[in-house]
Amino acid sequence: MTAAEVEGGDPLCVQAVLEADLIRDRWLPEIVDGARYLPLPMGELRQLMWTLAEQLLAVARAERFDPEGARRVGRALVDAHLTEPAVLERTNLVLGECLAAAADTPGRLRRLLALQGALGRGYADALRRRTLTEHETITTAALAARITADEARWASEARFSAVFDAATVGIVVFALDGTSLEANRAACEMVGHTVDELRTMTVAHFVPPHQEPAFWADLPRLCKGALDRVTVERPYQRPDGRRIWVDTVVSAVRDAEGQARYLLAMVNEITERMELQQRLTYQAQHDPLTGLPNRSLFFDRLRSSMRLVCDDGPGPRPGVCYLDLDGFKVVNDTLGHHTGDRLLQAIADRLRDALAPLGHLVARMGGDEFVVLVERSPDRQALEDVATLALDTIRVPVHIDEHVVAISASVGVVRHEGDTGPEELMKAADTTLYSAKHAGRGRYAVFDPERHRSDVLRFELSAQMPEALRRDDFRVVYQPLVRLADEQTVGVEALVRWQHPDGELIGPDRFIPLAEETGLVIPLGRRVLHEACRQARNWRDAGHDLIISVNVAARQMSENDLVGDIATVLAEYDMPAELLQLELTERDLMGTPGRPAAALKELAAMGVQIAIDDFGTGYSNLSYLRQLPVHNLKLAGNFVAGSADRDDVILRALVKLARSLALDVTAEAVETREQAERLRSYGCTNAQGWYYAPAVSAERVPDLVRNPFVR
Repeated sequence: MTAAEVEGGDPLCVQAVLEADLIRDRWLPEIVDGARYLPLPMGELRQLMWTLAEQLLAVARAERFDPEGARRVGRALVDAHLTEPAVLERTNLVLGECLAAAADTPGRLRRLLALQGALGRGYADALRRRTLTEHETITTAALAARITADEARWASEARFSAVFDAATVGIVVFALDGTSLEANRAACEMVGHTVDELRTMTVAHFVPPHQEPAFWADLPRLCKGALDRVTVERPYQRPDGRRIWVDTVVSAVRDAEGQARYLLAMVNEITERMELQQRLTYQAQHDPLTGLPNRSLFFDRLRSSMRLVCDDGPGPRPGVCYLDLDGFKVVNDTLGHHTGDRLLQAIADRLRDALAPLGHLVARMGGDEFVVLVERSPDRQALEDVATLALDTIRVPVHIDEHVVAISASVGVVRHEGDTGPEELMKAADTTLYSAKHAGRGRYAVFDPERHRSDVLRFELSAQMPEALRRDDFRVVYQPLVRLADEQTVGVEALVRWQHPDGELIGPDRFIPLAEETGLVIPLGRRVLHEACRQARNWRDAGHDLIISVNVAARQMSENDLVGDIATVLAEYDMPAELLQLELTERDLMGTPGRPAAALKELAAMGVQIAIDDFGTGYSNLSYLRQLPVHNLKLAGNFVAGSADRDDVILRALVKLARSLALDVTAEAVETREQAERLRSYGCTNAQGWYYAPAVSAERVPDLVRNPFVR
């Protein structure tokens, strides 16, 4: 596999790639506008453009990048005599515009850039070969004119002079010692010297030996016949100060015996091509919105700085400050994306002005994320100082039109230690950044190995959840709800556990928050609801009418038709609505506007019971007890387990409040007989906890109905 295939990136997104007809219709007008004449009839040119577009799309979509396919397209343009200076630039611009939407990942962007680069390479190679052919023709004519027999000398010299002077490429004849002997008008105009000035110059003036040692090493081999030609591309500073790029091909003029007599240099200006190449390189390494270095250039610089560090020795080491703007989505949603873009530009300019003079690289990673690379940080405190400066810079309000936008950022600070690679370092910076966000935003957090390991395990667990749902790795267990008056089991709470393939039984405290963040709580909650109601039907068939209490997350109500799901499952299992109880926390009730209240009222109208879980630990806003159809309050376990007099006062007050509102009260985490008796004396309705039974499999529930103390 060639280097080009390795570095060619990922196939472009098929759905986002335009068809060949559309690319041709964008491409053809650009070619026509940029050409002084058309080498082909319009019909043939249209067909050619369609064929070449098809070939480019095949390369763009291929699993393995084949640069030769794109090079053939570049050569085909030259073969069709489409060699105007603007043809290559306009071709690459059209490709960038047509395929940009398909290059939506860094890997696909590399494929697009590799495609453009290979096309340009093929175009340049074909143009060079064509130029060399012309050069060789000119050389042959020049030699023929110089060595023609004396009787045809004047005619030969006239022909040579016509070819030599009229050639569009620069031609310079050197003696074998490097002294300039002759130069045509094109060469003089190209380098900005007169013929007389050129005759005083040598090869070393144009190609300094200390700058191009390989070229000078090849010259003796050229004179001996081991090489046909020597080529060099390099910049040249004209006397007027203008800097140009030239492509120089040097060949030897030989006599009849094959001995080198002169050196013939064919000089072609390639400034436009080199500037285009430099622009493409700049575009590939910089963010188009802010002008900051992008991910690609940032990682190049990070790798370079890491290579300069001694493995575990003391001294300066690279470090990063990974920034994410807080609440940037709100700016986009309220003031519009145009204002959001201008805010990003202003933040980028400020960070660059504040940190670049200190020698730090500021790059945009994408979206509202920036990163500062400190290539030589003496210690962690130096990185913290950079993070503080960045935060202070961002906090200054930005004036955009009539708006004054104030925004903050969170920063993850990581210093390179040991043999950590660039990707691992940035992963650590990412998790540290989100630790700063969770700590309250508008601040920085310093990398902590233990916290990072915990975060990585958490993210890995999150990534495994979709497959676990597909494999049905989640198990539903049931903890009895015991009526305190007679200590009879009147219902069960359905609880979910994750049976990991490695044998570990993972509790809900580890995966439910992840499911809520990712939205997987919706399919998971639907599955638990179906499984609990299915088991309830089995128990009813066995003569046990039990209340089934199922936990519901806010996203299940706000992003899902929970009412429809429950109506469907009740009908499917022929289950009375009053036997189903839904548990929601205070946080979910008060923190999710709109839909939850309406959904709860619809469910209550159906007969479904509504319970407030962990009552007393959330907002403690009692107004929702009046506004919402609540039937049961579940007291948080810390009130039950509390030993202080104040805990007991609060517990009695909560029970009294609930009973005065005609609400049932269920106490959680009851672990001793003393707690159960105390709760019964306060008027608590039901209890659950290890005093009675832990959560058990569905098969054990009938035993608990007969005796809630069965182990």
